[in-house]
Amino acid sequence: MDDLNQVLRARREKLAALKARGIEPFAYNFDCTHRAAEASAIFEQADAAGTLGEDGEGEATRIGGRIVAWRSHGKSAFAHVEDASGRIQLYFKKDMLGDESFADLDLLDLGDWIGVEGPLFRTRTGEVTVRVRTWTLLAKSLRPLPFGKVETDPETGERRVHSGFADTESRYRQRYADLAVNPDVREVFRTRARIISELRSFMDGEGFLEVETPVLQPLYGGASARPFMTTHNALERTMFLRIADELYLKRLIVGGMDRVYEISKDFRNEGIDRFHNPEFTMLEWYQAFADYEDQMDLVERLLVHVVRSVKGTDSFVFGDHEIAIRSPFPRIKLVDALSEALSEDVSDMPEGELRRRAEKLSIPELAGAGRGKLVDKLFGELVEPSLIQPTFVLDHPRELSPLAKPKRGEPRLTERFEMYMAGVEIFNAFSELNDPLDQRERFEAQGRLRAEGDEEAQQVDEDYIRAMEYGMPPTGGVGMGVDRLVMLLTNQASIRDVILFPVLRGDE
Repeated sequence: MDDLNQVLRARREKLAALKARGIEPFAYNFDCTHRAAEASAIFEQADAAGTLGEDGEGEATRIGGRIVAWRSHGKSAFAHVEDASGRIQLYFKKDMLGDESFADLDLLDLGDWIGVEGPLFRTRTGEVTVRVRTWTLLAKSLRPLPFGKVETDPETGERRVHSGFADTESRYRQRYADLAVNPDVREVFRTRARIISELRSFMDGEGFLEVETPVLQPLYGGASARPFMTTHNALERTMFLRIADELYLKRLIVGGMDRVYEISKDFRNEGIDRFHNPEFTMLEWYQAFADYEDQMDLVERLLVHVVRSVKGTDSFVFGDHEIAIRSPFPRIKLVDALSEALSEDVSDMPEGELRRRAEKLSIPELAGAGRGKLVDKLFGELVEPSLIQPTFVLDHPRELSPLAKPKRGEPRLTERFEMYMAGVEIFNAFSELNDPLDQRERFEAQGRLRAEGDEEAQQVDEDYIRAMEYGMPPTGGVGMGVDRLVMLLTNQASIRDVILFPVLRGDE
């Protein structure tokens, strides 16, 4: 801590010295003509075309960036600055800058933002470089960034950055610093943006309308989860952050908007682990006149589109596995797969025996769990981890799916599927229940589970039932975890690595 305090004092002393010399340490703007990568590409093109000047110099450029490396050589200095596109080398020479401007370089530190102007040239080592004629301080860094050690492979030229952060959680708490020193982290979030863009492009191309539904709701629903609560002071009523978009999107189906989707932030008051963050992003869509079979086809086509667009291939690596996105995906029935794992048919297994099996496996959070939830927890423990390649899991128990239509010919089950990859649920979909009388019975059954201690069971939503009573056409609906898909496509082990500012425990 004493060393850090000494560094902070030294930087503030340089700040005072800059002001004493009449140098503004925090600029208002800088007119960049190029980004770093663009300037390098332009020079390379001119060199290949033979259009450089007789002195080997290219056109003048103005670049702004953060100083990430510095080497002083008496009357000259080399530096690297980095902007959003990458990094480029700078060359400062006393004879070109003049004594005063060159002396002011002593007041710069790693992490400072500067703007430079000058022609491009190639050094003896072959690196495209800006020969700096003038430089401007854009922002003085008063706290040192945790730059890590950089190694360059002598054969491939690949740069490897070893993080300067002491622990992973510090990266999440100080994401701004994490992004500043780790280009690979910035690339993860660029890829995230591309994935969301391709999801939106696909849905638009399929004729779906993007809509927005309430985040703050008088009654939460659409999933089995605990909500976050707040109070609306003016209305003097309790409100909830949404746990899902489902019930509002299906209201729109009732209203005649036959294909709708939303990419949204949802909130669930639950624990934090590598696949769960209390604030997360979902894609949900609903399609009138369709069922869950139609949605399986749509999911396959969406995944193929996104993976090809983002990765350029039909496969990607996640952890130790290569995941192939080639339709049709395998389909298995939930009850059959769990029966095989237990070596016993669970169709008629008593609830007490299901609970005993779950307790024997030390599965947590069994309080208040009914038959359907026990089946779900056993499936999660025994089957899910083996579902590495894209796999549809079909036909969930009725008790577990209060918003899904009964399975045709098997009324104890519902027309529902979940799609798994790398042992993780990515999609959840139904042939949506559109019978308001059946829906009321399902909600009331959920209410009994709540009374028995299941805090995640759903409530009776009278307004949603009223909407259904006006008539809801046959509908297929799907929910997708955007963060989890980003995890897979960027090969990140934790959901916190794909959320810019994840929820964390208190900083002690």
